[in-house]
Order: sequence, then structure tokens, then C-alpha cells
Amino acid sequence: MADPAFRPALLVVDMQEDFCPPNGSLAVHEGRSITPLINSLLALPSSTLPLKIATKDWHPPDHISFASNHQGTGTESKRPFVDTANVVNPYNPSESYTTRLWPVHCVQSTPGAALIPELDTSQPTHIIEKGTDPRVEMYSAFYDPLTKPRVSDSGLAALLRSYAITHVYVVGLAADYCVRSTAEDAAREGFAAYVIEEATRAVDPAGWEGCRREIESKGVRVVRWEGSEVRRLFEGAHVES
Repeated sequence: MADPAFRPALLVVDMQEDFCPPNGSLAVHEGRSITPLINSLLALPSSTLPLKIATKDWHPPDHISFASNHQGTGTESKRPFVDTANVVNPYNPSESYTTRLWPVHCVQSTPGAALIPELDTSQPTHIIEKGTDPRVEMYSAFYDPLTKPRVSDSGLAALLRSYAITHVYVVGLAADYCVRSTAEDAAREGFAAYVIEEATRAVDPAGWEGCRREIESKGVRVVRWEGSEVRRLFEGAHVES
């Protein structure tokens, strides 16, 4: 019998061509290598995982996170990975934040925005497109960082609640940006949030240890593939079968 106190969802974050070697414009080292683990989670029955969501960065060409859309010194654009930009709430100029700038990536309807073919795209129950508003960055699959008021909300929190989800497992790319922000917002929304460490990779691998500590300080548990939290999913599938 299913445990009503444990009703999990899987969030597969941004497994897209532009985030994966060898040709991605913002390729994360070993990004493709995590796909078999993710597919094994996606293959779990709906009785075990009633909600399986894949997310996609889905940016317009004029997105604020692209370094090429910002003027640097002289006639040159700002530099991806190195330079930053200030993002101002379009509805409230007193609220702003600083964001790291990136190469052009995951532009809507381009090959780089496609989910990688190795991913079993027959399994997700929902696809969420994020980062669609050119005025704000949106690492999290839930919403942008601005709050007074919020500029862009994907409806993910409401979707999870509509399925009575209690626990959220987050995998995909990248560990130190979109996976991190998604998991932290899941915890902020009151869900038990897990990041499966072997099923994600970081943009900046050298900084992952410190990033992991920061994630856990926000109420997220970073768990191992062989740990009890992941084993619980597969044991549940075995019981149901």
C-alpha cells in the first residue's frame, strides 16, 4: 500500500543540447554522462513517481542573461562567464539583483534548446519551459529571484500541490545553478527536497563542495545514488510490481 506521507515527484532540469558536450554553447563537463541514471528514474512506474517533470531553458534571443546583449567597455559586448549585469524588477525599480552573464544558449525553437536524444522523453508527464521573459534570469523551475512583485512564475508549485506531492527529487543540469535554485525553491515551498549528487554536474566543479554546503543550509538534502532516499524509490517500485 502506498504511503500517503511519501508521494514523490522527479524534476529533470535542463537536459538540453546547449548544456551538454561536445557542441553545447554552455556545455557542462560530463553533462551527458548522467543520462542513464536519470532514465532509470524516469522508467519508474507512475504508482511510484506520479509526477515526472522535465524543464527546459527557453530563452528569447534578447534574454538578459546573454553577455552579447550587454554593452561592455568601448564597442565590445560584455564577456560570458566573467562579467555580470544588474537585473531590475520591471515593476519595481527599487528591487534588483546581480546575475552572471552567459553565452547565448537555449534560444527558443533552436537545436540547442532541444532535450538531448539520449533522454527518454516519452516518460515525463509534463514539460516546463522557463526563462521565457527576456527581462529576468530564471534559474529555478519555480520562478525568478524577484519577489516585489514576482515577474515570472511557471506554476510548478501549484502543479506539485495539485498532485499532493510531498517529496521532490531534483536531477539534471547544472548542479550549481538551475538544479540548486530549483531544489532550494522546492524546500522554500514546503516540500522535502533532494538533489541526487551522481545525477547532476556543476558548471564550476571546483566550487561544488562549498555550493553543496550552501544548498544544504537552505534545507535541501544532497543525497547519494546508493543512499536510502533513492533506494526508497526503487523499493517502492518493487513492492508495487
